[in-house]
Amino acid sequence: MAGSDTAAPAVPAPDAVKILIAGGFGVGKTTMVGSVSEIAPLRTEEPLTAAGLDVDDLDGIEEKQATTVALDFGRITIGDDLVLYLFGTPGQQRFWFMWNDLALGALGAVVLVDVRRPRTSFAAIDFFERRGIPFVVGVNGFHGEHPYPPEEIREALSLPADVPVLLCDARERASCRDVLIALVDRRIAAAGRLP
Repeated sequence: MAGSDTAAPAVPAPDAVKILIAGGFGVGKTTMVGSVSEIAPLRTEEPLTAAGLDVDDLDGIEEKQATTVALDFGRITIGDDLVLYLFGTPGQQRFWFMWNDLALGALGAVVLVDVRRPRTSFAAIDFFERRGIPFVVGVNGFHGEHPYPPEEIREALSLPADVPVLLCDARERASCRDVLIALVDRRIAAAGRLP
């Protein structure tokens, strides 16, 4: 019948899942979000200036030119029914007050670690442990180097056995994808243990 009012069936919107990419200053959070996102990532980077020399610890990352001052944002569509929204946290201590807001509603987090500067990771690990937010650890191999196996890193960071520790390269999409899959797998396994 011409001019019928029959509408096409509504397609349900995909489930949206929020994941944080966290860690200390200069560990590769912006790089990870950018390498794995299917869209051009939103970045809030600003150049490092002389004013921050007394505040920002550039030991081991002297080549760093810019820093995230609010957040990074990216998206990955897993299928018709699932989309991951990635929120990269700022790494400098003076911006940590934003982490509480960014963590609201998060499924979990990836804590990126730079083994050249492991002390920069402790605050992020503590943040998620205190709030009961599940996380995995991605050990970002700068210059493609991974001098320590995951179990040594687990011990150095005092991580429980159930927290996955994965070697990764924040510049490589497949490597970042594998870290995100480990987080989703951890959440699925935890859901299977619920009564």
